[in-house]
Formats: sequence, structure tokens, C-alpha cells
Amino acid sequence: MQDEIKKNKKITANSEQLAALKAQFPSCFDKDGRFRPDKLEDIVRASGADITREGYKLDWLGKSYARLLANLKTETLLAPNAEHNALPENAESENLLIQGDNLDVLKHLVNAYSEKVKMIYIDPPYNTGSDGFVYNDTRKFTVEELQRLAGVEEDEAQRILDFTQSSSNSHSAWLTFMYPRLYVARELLREDGVIFISIDDNEQSQLKLLCDEVFGEDNFVATLAVQLNPRGRNLDRFVAKTHEAIMIYTKSFGVEQAVHGLEKEGRMVDEYNKNDERGKHRLTGLRNRNQAFNPTTRPMLYYPLYVDPQNGAVSVQADASHNEEVWPDTDEGVKTCWTWGKEKAENERDLLVAENSGVGWRIFRKDYLLDENGRKASTLAKSVWLEKEINNDYGRKAVKDLLDGPMMSFPKAIALMQKVQKMGMSDDDLILDFFSGSGTTAHAVMALNARDGGNRKHISVQLDEPTDEKSEARKAGYATIFEITRERIKRAASKIKEDHPDATCDFGFKEFRTIPANEGPFQGYLDDAATRDDYVPFNGMALDDDAITALLTTWKAYDGLPLHQDLIPVDLDGYVAYQGRDKLYFVNSGLDIKHIVAMLTRIDDDPTFTPRKIVVFHYRFNDKQLREFSEAVNAQNRKHLQLDFIQRF
Repeated sequence: MQDEIKKNKKITANSEQLAALKAQFPSCFDKDGRFRPDKLEDIVRASGADITREGYKLDWLGKSYARLLANLKTETLLAPNAEHNALPENAESENLLIQGDNLDVLKHLVNAYSEKVKMIYIDPPYNTGSDGFVYNDTRKFTVEELQRLAGVEEDEAQRILDFTQSSSNSHSAWLTFMYPRLYVARELLREDGVIFISIDDNEQSQLKLLCDEVFGEDNFVATLAVQLNPRGRNLDRFVAKTHEAIMIYTKSFGVEQAVHGLEKEGRMVDEYNKNDERGKHRLTGLRNRNQAFNPTTRPMLYYPLYVDPQNGAVSVQADASHNEEVWPDTDEGVKTCWTWGKEKAENERDLLVAENSGVGWRIFRKDYLLDENGRKASTLAKSVWLEKEINNDYGRKAVKDLLDGPMMSFPKAIALMQKVQKMGMSDDDLILDFFSGSGTTAHAVMALNARDGGNRKHISVQLDEPTDEKSEARKAGYATIFEITRERIKRAASKIKEDHPDATCDFGFKEFRTIPANEGPFQGYLDDAATRDDYVPFNGMALDDDAITALLTTWKAYDGLPLHQDLIPVDLDGYVAYQGRDKLYFVNSGLDIKHIVAMLTRIDDDPTFTPRKIVVFHYRFNDKQLREFSEAVNAQNRKHLQLDFIQRF
């Protein structure tokens, strides 16, 4: 992906945004491609928008740099764990575990999983001062480069470089860390997607403003108060904190299916104490109890219903049997209205029933515990969660029991994760957690699937962060947090299968990791002859099989193919190419004209073989091979088929 990565030299903090503007508003750019804000202002004014009012915005040292980081291409490749992925339990799995910096991983996912993720849950560093968060940035910019790319003045560029290279944990450092990750993550969400973010007081106010900017104020749903430590923390100075927050944003305003209600349980289920041929139900009054709703404010909801006094049946029309007229007025004569309009009352009349209270008839509607599809009745989630099963003690116990020791300090409880998953996704959706920690999100998904027969999929991302040298995890042999994540998911799958022997859901996962695109076998891949005195041309012919596999995996994701989907080897008269949907990749050396002819012949003769893009790795072929390949494809195109011939560097 050398050609893509080298675009970083021209990417600025605003280049992606300007490209989007140019696609939608080409008239706002002059002949030299320069943006004309006055022309966009004319368009906005014409729509009636008031752009003269003062407002507020979130600003911090490093914001322009954070926007630049969001736009830059990742300088890593994706390498699969081939041995692990080939195991029977993993070979067909659609779940993913990816090791690496989550910003790099998100950028690898953005093409293949754009608008595919229904729910994101993250538990990012809280920046408490004791949780170990510091901003570490390996990118190297000069002051002059940062001035140009981020569009800032010299003194601001210097201040940004000072804190990005000094392990800062300031609010500015935390916002610079979070902004590009949330910005890219938003692209992965479906239109009905939703993100849940755990946070505490240290950065909660900053996170709210940041999410308002990234997701839009209109897309804010709620902030949940979740009691995770009922006893409180003894080290707190004035108030013993017992809760944290979970902030919820949707991707698109007004998408009702983004956040689901929670299934009713306990006493709420006990209310369904009546039964008929359709099942358990309760009766709820049809009269609206909101005093603001009355014949004046809701005239279409104020009309009479007619009751059959023999059996309590209800109709919107009077007839010989339905001869008792009932209005939605209270017993005291206060005029209110119904909760249903007349048309709905007619269409749903089988759900209506009347009872004589002694002073007159009252109209009720039947509310069934299970709908026609067997789904249980739900209720809106409350903003305060106090269940004991969701506190951190249960999270620690789950990890301790699985991994034979207290390997993590504050893992989230499985019950907490399942509750947010029920709110954010249905039983066949995809969830992403790019701060995976001990792997609770993946564990909760598998347990929920086993319990209700769902087919939810999970993607977990975790940095290969070292465990503390004195920690129980290090003593137990876990050198990194990623090793804990991996082992917890594996052991959780085994335990759940043991507890649910009849479960047929996906208990495996495919594993990948990011690797530098300019080190090891790729040494010199990104070097430029004009910038290095000791420049040595990159030798693509020296790449081993693992390096080629990493290149193919990266290309696959870049071209929009999901990572769990393997490329198919295609034998072309002794030369092996690799196919993924309509892409055919040529990365092996030894290509001859007979192999190209074999490909074209198969395209002609085999209706199931329909590649449309031919992608070749430039460094594995000489000029003669590339010329012959290009000419042969062009000749084929002149006949009847359009094939794109793409050289990648």
C-alpha cells in the first residue's frame, strides 16, 4: 500500500473534509481547486439559515493535529495469525481479534466495515492521573511540516510537538488522543448505529462536547449513571464515588431502531396476569392520562367508542349490540382524549375490551407479554442502573475464575455488557470494541448468543500493551494485555460451550495484528530516494510468504472485503493468483504470458469466474511482464469485457 501511504505527504487537517465538500459543492471551488467559503456562505444563506449568531465550540491545544491524525493513512499492514485462523473452531468464524494501535486498526477496517457496525462499546482510559494514560506519539514532524499540514502558526506547532512528545496526560492530550479514534469509528457505524462510551468525572464534560462535535448534538441519547462500586472508594477526598457514566450517541438523528428497549423482567412481568387464546397479557387504560392532551390540543383523539354490554366488546361504530356510548372523559367529567386515533382503534379493535366500573364503562387495551414473533415486551431503559450483577466485583470475579487469578483491576461485568448490548443491537448484529481490555465485550456476546440463540458478531481490538512487571498478570505469564484478551475469549468460549452444549453459535475468532510498513521484510518500502542519502531501492522480490500474506490481507480490507473472508487461490496454468469477489490479485513472481492467457480463457469459458479488477504488485514483476499483462487486458476489453488493470506499489 506504498502508494496510499505516501499520500500522507499531501494530507492536511482539512483535506478529507474539503474533498467531501468538493464532491457535494463543486461550485464552491475555483479553477485552481481553492475553496471559496463565500460561495458556500451564499448557499447556506439561501436556505434561510442564520449564520450570524454567536455560538460555542470545543477547542484545545492540538485540535488541528488531531484532525490531521484522523485524515492520515495508516503506516501499518495487517498480518493474520495463519495457524490460529486455520483451526476448525476459527476457520469459518466471522468474529475478529486484532492486535495493534486502535487508530491504525480502525483505518484498516474503514473500507471493509464502513456502515456495517450496529453498535460500538468502548471503555477508554479515563485520564484519572493514576490509570496510566499518557499521550505517546511515534509520528515525527518538524515544526515546519506541522505548520503546513495542520494549518497552525509556528508557536502553536511547537507547543503541539512539545506535548505530543512528552508523555502528557493533560485534557488537551486526552482530547487529541480520542478525537481521531471517534472520528474514524463513526464511519464504521450503520445509519441506525449507536455508540456507548464508559467514562468517569475526569473527562466526562470534555467527552460530551467532543461527541457533540463528532456525532452531532442532535444524536445525543442519554448519559447513564451506572453503580459499579456500591461501597464507594475510600481514597476519594469528599464524596465516595459509587458510579460511572455511560454516554450514548446514535449516528443519525431520528432513527428509532438505533436504541432498543429492554425486555421486561421480574415484577413488570408479574403484571401480565390475564390469559386468553393468544397468551399472557395485561389491561392498560386507553384514556390518555397526560393532562396536556384534551379535545382542544388533540381533537382527533376525542371521539366516542361503543360497547356491547353483553360481552364488553368495543367498536368505533354504534350498532344494535354496541349501544353503550363511552367518551374518554374522567369520572369527574374532565374532558381528556384517547391514546389511539379512530383509525387505529378500528384496526386494532380485537385488542380493546370494556369493563363496567360501577359508575360507567372504562375502555382498556390488551398488552401482550409476547408479540406475534415471540419477542418479549420491552420497556425504556432507566437512566440509573443499580443492579448488583453489573458492578466491578462481578467483572473481577469473571476474569479471576476464567484465568485463575486477578489479572485485571477494573474489568466490566458481563451482565453490564449484555444489558448495553440488548439496548444497542439485535440478535444478528455486529459490535465493535476498540479498547477491549480483558475481552468482556466478546465474552458477553458469546454468552448472550448461547442463551437466546442469537447470531451476534464481535470485533475486538487491543494494543499489545505490557502488563505491569509486579502484577499478578505478569506473574501468571501474561506479558501483555493482549495476551489476557486473547486467552479470556478462548476460555470463555470453552466454558460457555460446556454450559450450553446445544448452542450452535460462533465461538471462534480470526486473529490479526498490525505490523510496520517500513520495517522487517518491508524495510525501505516507504523510503523515498529524494529524502535519504543512504537510499536503497525496496526489493519486493525478497518478501517471504508471510510478508506477501500480510500485503494481501491489507489489500483485501482496503478493497472492501471483510477480514474473516479468505481469498481463494486460483490456479492459472501453474501460476497461483488470489480472488476475493471481483478482485484478482497477482503477487507471486514467475508470471508468464501463458498464465495471462489462461486467465483470459477462463474468463471467457467459465461463467462463475468473473473478476473485474486485476491488481498486481508492481515490485514482483519486470517491465516486460507488466507491459504484456496490460496489453492483454486491454485487448480483452476491446472484445467484450471491461477489466481494470491496477498496479499497486
